[in-house]
Order: sequence, then C-alpha cells, then structure tokens
Amino acid sequence: MASDQGHSIGDASGEEQRAQKQSSRKEFDEWRAAAKTYKRPKQKPPVEPPIHIMTVFYGFLLVNTLAAAYAPIQDCDEVFNYWEPTHYLNHGSGLQTWEYSPEYTIRSWLYIVIHAIIGKLGSVVSSRTTAEFYFVRLALGAVCAACETRLFSAICKTFNIRVGIMFGMVMVFSPGMFHASVAYLPSSFSMYTTMMGMAAFMDWRGGLKTAPGMMWFGIGAIVGWPFSGALIIPLLAEDLTLSSMTGDISEIIYRLLDGVVRSLLFLALQVAVDTFFFHKVTVVPWNIISYNVFSGASRGPDIFGTEPWEFYFRNLALNFNLWFLLALSAAPILSVQFLLQGRSSTRQSPIRSMVFAAPFYLWLAIFSTQSHKEERFMYPIYPFLALNAAISLHTMLAYFGGADPAKLVGRIPAKLKLYMVSLCVILALDISVARTVGIVSAYRAPLQVYAPLQEAEFANTEANVCLGKEWYRFPSSYFLPTGMRAKFIKSAFDGLLPGQFNEAKTGFGFFPGTWLIPPGMNDQNIEDSGKHVRSLKRASMLMLTPLQIDIEHCSFLIDSYFPGSQPSTLEPNYLEDSDTWEKMQCSQFLDSSQTHVLGRIFWIPDLDIIPVEFRRQWGRHCLLRRRKNTS
Repeated sequence: MASDQGHSIGDASGEEQRAQKQSSRKEFDEWRAAAKTYKRPKQKPPVEPPIHIMTVFYGFLLVNTLAAAYAPIQDCDEVFNYWEPTHYLNHGSGLQTWEYSPEYTIRSWLYIVIHAIIGKLGSVVSSRTTAEFYFVRLALGAVCAACETRLFSAICKTFNIRVGIMFGMVMVFSPGMFHASVAYLPSSFSMYTTMMGMAAFMDWRGGLKTAPGMMWFGIGAIVGWPFSGALIIPLLAEDLTLSSMTGDISEIIYRLLDGVVRSLLFLALQVAVDTFFFHKVTVVPWNIISYNVFSGASRGPDIFGTEPWEFYFRNLALNFNLWFLLALSAAPILSVQFLLQGRSSTRQSPIRSMVFAAPFYLWLAIFSTQSHKEERFMYPIYPFLALNAAISLHTMLAYFGGADPAKLVGRIPAKLKLYMVSLCVILALDISVARTVGIVSAYRAPLQVYAPLQEAEFANTEANVCLGKEWYRFPSSYFLPTGMRAKFIKSAFDGLLPGQFNEAKTGFGFFPGTWLIPPGMNDQNIEDSGKHVRSLKRASMLMLTPLQIDIEHCSFLIDSYFPGSQPSTLEPNYLEDSDTWEKMQCSQFLDSSQTHVLGRIFWIPDLDIIPVEFRRQWGRHCLLRRRKNTS
C-alpha cells in the first residue's frame, strides 16, 4: 500500500513537472512566434487605462511643477556647467568651467542652446531673470511629464493597466524623480529620451520599432550623456534576436541603418553647433568618453572624489525605499515565476519582461564598479527602476491574491491581504513624501536669500556678490541683477573654481566667450589663484593678507553659520562681523553635523513631543551687504 501510494505521488509529481515544462515551452514559443508574425500582428483592441491619458499627464505635470518651484539644486555641476553657460548666451555674462574651454571641449553647446531658446521665451513673460530660471524649470517638468505619460501608456498596452498604474505611482511619489524630473543636467535629458526609447521598443503594434528606439537612445547619448547609450543593449539584443528568427536579413539591416542614420543626423547637428561656438570642429561625445575612460591617473573623474561600491545602493534606497528593493527583486521573481509556473501574470512572457528588467541591472553593475560616483549618474535608469518595481509588485500581488485553498496563501482572508498590502504601500508612499519634504525644507535656502537683490533699487547696480565657503551652493547668475557679478573669495577649497566668460563685444563676433581661450584653466582640478577677486597693487602697499585682498571688493557676500562648525582663518564667521556686514536676508539651513540621521533623511516636525535628540538642528544661510565706509 505504502509502495503504491509513493509511486502514485511520484507520478503526480512527474506529471506536474512535465506540465510546467510544457507551459514554459509554450511561453517561449509565443515569444518566438511574435518575431515571425511581427509584420502582420494580430489586431487586438487597444488596452486603454481606466483614467483618461490627459489626466495622467496632468498628474505627472502637477508633481513636476511642484519640483520646479521648490526642489533645491543638489549638484553644483548643474549650475556651473549648464545654468551659467545658458545665462551667458542670453545675458552676456556667466561663470565658465574648464570643460567649456576650447582647449578641452567636453561640454556641448547644442544642449545649452536648446535651453537658452526656452529661456528667451520665458523672458517674454517677465523681465526678471529669476522668472526665466523657473520658466526653464517648468518647461523641463512639462517635457518630463510628456515622456512619463508616453511610457505609462506603452506599459499599460504592453504589460497591463495595473503595472502601468504602479509604475506611475513610483514615478510620482519617489524623491529621486522629484529632483531628476526638473534637473538641468544631461543625465536628466537622457532619462527623458530613455523613456521615449523604452516606449518605442515596448510597443510592437505595427511592427518592431527598432529605428525609432535607436533614435531616441541616440539622441540621449549624443545631445545628453554618451554613456546612457549602454541602456539600449538588452532591448536591441531582443529585437535582433526576434528579427533573426524571421530569416529576413535585409529587413534587419534596413532597420539598423535607419536607426543609425537618424542618430547621425543629430550628431551632425551637434558638430555643426559646436563648431560655430568653439571655432573648430569637435565631437563632444567622443571627448567626454576619452576624458572619463582613457585620460590616465592624473586626470579623469576620480580626481573629483571617489565612493565605495555600495554608494548607489544606499542612495537608491534613500530615494526609492521599498521600490528599490522591489526593483532589485524583479529578475529573481520573474525567474521563479518562469521556472515554477511557466507563465506570466502580465500580457508579456517572463522572457520579455526580463528583457526590460535587464538595463537596470546592467547600469547598476557598470557604475557600481566605477570609483567616481554621483547621484545624478543614476537618473537615466529611474524609469527602468520604476518599471522593475511595478512588475515585481504586480507579480507578487497576483500570487498573494490567489484563492486556491490548497495553498497557504489562499487560506488568508481577502480583507487581511488587502490590509497588509495597503499598509506596505502607504508606508512606502509616506516615507517618500517625508524625504521629499525633508530635503526641500532643509536645503532650499540658497534659492531664497537672493530675493532682496531683485528689488528695484538694485536693478542697475554694478557690484560683486562674493562667494566663499558657500560657492558650491550658488544657484546661478539668474538670481543676480544685470549689473552684478558672482565672484569668489579664498576659502578652504583648494580645487579649480570656474572663471568668467569673456564679455568682449566689439570686434570679436558672436559669443567670443565660447571660443576665446580663458586663462588659468586645467583638467586636473589644480587650483588657480586668478579665480579669486583681488587687488594686488593695493595689497602690496598696505601689506594685506590674501583674505583681506579678496573681501575688500565685495559689496555683497553669501555666508552661512552652523552651530556644529568652527570658524577658521580662511572661513571666518562673517555673520558675526556686524561692524562690516549687515544681514539682508537669512533662511534656515539644516545643520547636518548636529542633526540625528533620521532628521537628515526625513522631515521631522519641530514639535515639543519630539525628543530633543531627534529634532532637526538649524544653521543660517544669509545674504550680507557691506556697510558704508567699511571698505
């Protein structure tokens, strides 16, 4: 009896395994069949989201508009490498980094021109340069919202509506997207084009869209950031695999050439624009790759700082919390689903779902092995992260929602499942909002303290606004009146600071600052004392110290004070020198050295019920004006 029962169980187990293999084989055959029939796809009725597509767009736009208005600038590269050159094109002045020197040419003017045109349109609305700044930000938010909506629609039609809604939820509530959506950075631009490229490769209606997909990724790599082109590898591999199954080699070659030609047209446009500004033929994408990959130990990105391998894991966990963990789990979950069930919980097979999950892992692996790491380097994969998280969550919910009483999960009451899932999702959303509000409330001061300079009395004032230890928090020359210039005074920073674009006009043609070689530039981050405002003649007569040489030319000064910091000779506490400086405006700025880690990560209300050790501690970020008769 026992023997017969064991034999029966073994047969059942074998039958189940054979059924799973057959189901898995069926999934693969369906994926392969798509290649053979892509020219004549079945005309299925389009799957439309339960809400109107314009409602989705307005939802994305609302969040991006809030980001445009309130998000602090997190990276000084955004200011000095992009906002400042744009200010130079539109207003004739700005700070210039070594990357824009004709000697190095590793930044493209095409990307700047696009935004300068948008800024000019904004100047029609208001004559204030701050209005122009926010107009460009709003435009970036609108473009990002359009790209998000396009990808949302493609996900709903390709996977299913629930995956699309989960994707939208991750994109809307994540602190990472709050900043990336309106950041004036090539990595954000590449994120926009990545979404358009993803949508093209995802949508098989009407045939494979290899050429449009290649074009969008090509635009992101050429106009934006060259390294973002790596994200196309898994998607292009799928298209080539499917195409090879049809046996139509000419069709494969045609689509590839079509995509290459489209991309080369944008490269030709970029070379033409950069040739006009640099007065020499240059291919900026190659220069960027050459400097970052082949420049040697004394140059390259590592001289600007390095981070441990887990940096991006910590950063993405902060900016996406639960969604990052789900994104990491996408490949294992899809693998288990394919091996055990042989079928997918979406309209796509696990194999195709894995194709769209792959770029996230590829990018994370590549950049985690690089020594120089920055948060903005992850921007291009934010849409892939959100999609991976949505696929993982949907797959888990499909299993968790099963009602088969033969399985443990099927015996859990439906309401209890709903409560458990809702609690996790609401907790993740609350954490995301708390971090977003925390960052805005803690670090927005640099966008606020320049407000007094926009008053009418300073409209035509020619003066220097000096930056010392707070140089990297300067929000750009858009926050200064026309006659004022940002200048640097010596601080503890010993790297290379930006210089000034040449403002010569007569006899030099258009935009001479773009092609005249600026003094004191280098690609090794070596300090140049000429970047500090100074008067050597008067210094030699009066025997002044270097710090006194600098500060005497400053009509205004940006400085901060934090209770947890100690003043030094190079970085004195100017806020306390009331005989020389008067405070025009101060805003609170988080003192991270004195604030508990929870207060640095999340927004914590300043209430009496909060224990003192968990409350956020504040410093002051101020605009100072020199008192009369003190220079």
